[in-house]
Amino acid sequence: MRTPKGVAAVAAAVCSLAGVAAGKEMKVNMKLKAELYDSGIRHEQIMALKNRIWNELDAQGVYDSTQYKPFPEGSPMISMMTGNHDTVTEPQPSTDFIACKDGMASYVPGDPKYTFKCSNLDLYDFKTHSQLGSASGRGAGSWGWYNHRSGREFVAIAQEDGTSFSEVSKQGKLIYLGRLPQYPTALPSLWREIKGYKHYVVIGSEAVDHGVQIFDLEKLETVDPASPVVFSNDKDLAGFWTEGLPIGRSHNVVTNEERDYGVAVGFAPRNATLRAGLVFFDLKDPKNPKTLGGTGQDGYVHDAQCIVYRGPDRKYDGRDICYGYDEDSLTIFDVTDKKNIKILSNTSYEGASYTHQGWVLDPMWQQYLIVDDEYDEVDAVGPAADGYPISYIWDISSLESPKQTGHYKGLRKGIDHNQFVKDGFSYQSNYALGISILDLRSVPKDPTGKGIKEVAYFDTHPEDDNVPGGGNITFTGSWSHYPFLPSGYIVINTMDRGAFVVKANKDLKKV
Repeated sequence: MRTPKGVAAVAAAVCSLAGVAAGKEMKVNMKLKAELYDSGIRHEQIMALKNRIWNELDAQGVYDSTQYKPFPEGSPMISMMTGNHDTVTEPQPSTDFIACKDGMASYVPGDPKYTFKCSNLDLYDFKTHSQLGSASGRGAGSWGWYNHRSGREFVAIAQEDGTSFSEVSKQGKLIYLGRLPQYPTALPSLWREIKGYKHYVVIGSEAVDHGVQIFDLEKLETVDPASPVVFSNDKDLAGFWTEGLPIGRSHNVVTNEERDYGVAVGFAPRNATLRAGLVFFDLKDPKNPKTLGGTGQDGYVHDAQCIVYRGPDRKYDGRDICYGYDEDSLTIFDVTDKKNIKILSNTSYEGASYTHQGWVLDPMWQQYLIVDDEYDEVDAVGPAADGYPISYIWDISSLESPKQTGHYKGLRKGIDHNQFVKDGFSYQSNYALGISILDLRSVPKDPTGKGIKEVAYFDTHPEDDNVPGGGNITFTGSWSHYPFLPSGYIVINTMDRGAFVVKANKDLKKV
């Protein structure tokens, strides 16, 4: 990929500085921002690298999900001899779950392909992408929904060719109910992300002309699992929105359920009016989503968390705040007035390579934030120079002057990707490392991160378990997960195999 003259030199200089120390916020390097980030070069580099890796794996057959053996299920019949020498058949009990024992869980004993390293997470189910209705066999984002009236739990699994829907049973089994294909005017794209709004899911994609699909999950409650439904984009969508997307494409979608709106981020092209930043749409009437406004003040926004502010910075109490992960910075927006959005702060940090995603530790008291950088391990910069994933800790007591106070270094080499915080624990999908659960409850007392510890993990990608450092720095494996189901089941969506269901086998607060 061609790089403008001087970009490599500037990037090298920043990398050199990043190696000096860690755990410090810093001003955004405006020259580097213009040449490497605002130009789109860094994002194009990452997407090109990912596509190369995925194409190579596809050529090797890795993304043919039909090759993977499914989790034992049902009641297969076994032959037995009775006392009078008659042969009878009796049902064999189905596998309830595979316990994580001595650091391993295997549903095909003795086969390393189905033997997963783990700690404190048991395996309850696995379904291939083929079993979940995908012809492509590649997975991406995910979300879930709990119906308080019926007590039923559902998940939406993003795939290259659409979105798959399943119920999570009381026993932790995925019951496939059907799928929503990608929007018919769009080509398949692995970049497909999902967020929830009440009993709806909001689905965006990097595919041109895809727009944002709004689907009502209540439709799943009447589906007979014996006859899964392929839903229609023409007849079954609750709503569809594309007017705020110049070419119908977005990198991610965000929702604020409390204030009834959605946000598309990272839309293309970057030279459009809002520069691929934030564009808002009303969800009060999902059948008729209306564009509310947006901003391109900081250029491209890769991901965001938009919530009502509650925290120590009383000046902004009750305001609509978006925490933006903007490639080279944490950027905090006041989006209360969608026609007059203001940047409160725009802050980089030592080791910044591609600011990817993050989450507040406590939405009811927004004092700390945890951020992942998707490319610092690849660039080998800052605290991630040795290839171990870094979770950056931010003190956001002042929205206008956030401080980067420390970090946590992962225990195995790899790349961090998507994380969500629940009850003081960060649930992280870290590509080839699978899922890792970090106890963040020490952060308010020690924001350096020294008190953070990993309390559970499940490695969904055993192919690289024996390499030095315990994992490869590569873009395959676990893309996302959904950790918010009341039952405690966690559904993990992997790029290569399918969806796993795991659950903690002990109280993680006591680990």
